[in-house]
Amino acid sequence: MGQVPLMKVLGIETSCDETAAAVVEGGRRVLSNIVFTQVAKHRPYGGIVPEVACRCHVEELPGIMDHAMEAAKTAWEDLDAVAATYGPGLASSLLVGLTAAKAVAFRLGIPLLGVNHIEAHLYSLFLGDGARYLEKREPLVVLMVSGGHTALFRVDGIGRYEQLGQTLDDAAGEALDKGAKLLGLGYPGGPEIEKAAAGGDPEFVRFPRGLEQRGSHGQIRGMDVDSCFSFSGLKTALLYYLRDHPDAVTGPRFRDVVASYQEAVFEALVDRLERAIEKTGVRVAGCVGGVSRNKRLRLMMERMAERQGVALLLAPLEYCTDNAAMVAAVAGAPGSLVARGGLDLDVDPDLVVGSV
Repeated sequence: MGQVPLMKVLGIETSCDETAAAVVEGGRRVLSNIVFTQVAKHRPYGGIVPEVACRCHVEELPGIMDHAMEAAKTAWEDLDAVAATYGPGLASSLLVGLTAAKAVAFRLGIPLLGVNHIEAHLYSLFLGDGARYLEKREPLVVLMVSGGHTALFRVDGIGRYEQLGQTLDDAAGEALDKGAKLLGLGYPGGPEIEKAAAGGDPEFVRFPRGLEQRGSHGQIRGMDVDSCFSFSGLKTALLYYLRDHPDAVTGPRFRDVVASYQEAVFEALVDRLERAIEKTGVRVAGCVGGVSRNKRLRLMMERMAERQGVALLLAPLEYCTDNAAMVAAVAGAPGSLVARGGLDLDVDPDLVVGSV
């Protein structure tokens, strides 16, 4: 912790199914950001296969790193440090990126930095147009929503985070993937549902939002129930609806059904973020993660922010999904939770924010 600002950092991201490398200068200026997506390789299986992801990282990462260095117009000897995601994520995938980073650090004699994937996503708010918020002192309430993570955080500054709530079962991205499969759509489910829902009536079917009762004073896993999510009942409701309406997938109201399912996921997300704003009194809201690319969700966030009279900060589209720019950037940010490691630094698939 408390590292001095670094000039040029090579970042490596292989926590799941994106193979990525980037060069960032001074924790803000993105010189390159190269991402190879493995979607086509996992699509036949309808989900991520860890063994396939790991092998793909091994095959693609060397070329992706070279591409990132060339695009950044940076010589290897000009790097000040190399950073890699060391958790959370798929253990076998994390190992590929961290091992590559160790090799670079050893060969060049530069620091090796282990980056928390969650913190990197939170920091993505401060890339691009969000850079000006780095100087501001207001705390933020941030929703992280992706295929593997759905959680709420209070961010009081770089390296200062409090988790307010999380999903109790599936992440929102998983709920979209599983819903898409039930609806006969492709993988990944989020983009497929977004396309199929275009022009549909989001109020056609009232699917459950999960943990809808406001004002609960209970605790679940040490977190406020009001700030937690649950999507398991939503998937079951969709399953029963399709069972009871066998023509829903082929009938004229298909778009309406898809739009209604998507709305249930997003309304739950926005509702919990709004509750957190009301409870904490924080006046700046944010949203990060791959699901935050969805246009409908962004519109709902904007309407909520206007209703609450708060500022809204959304991660730039290119930094929503897993990428290495956010990894390299947070590694060079003073105060971040990076682990300064040697060659003995190991991956931590269950790493949480606040641990190093």
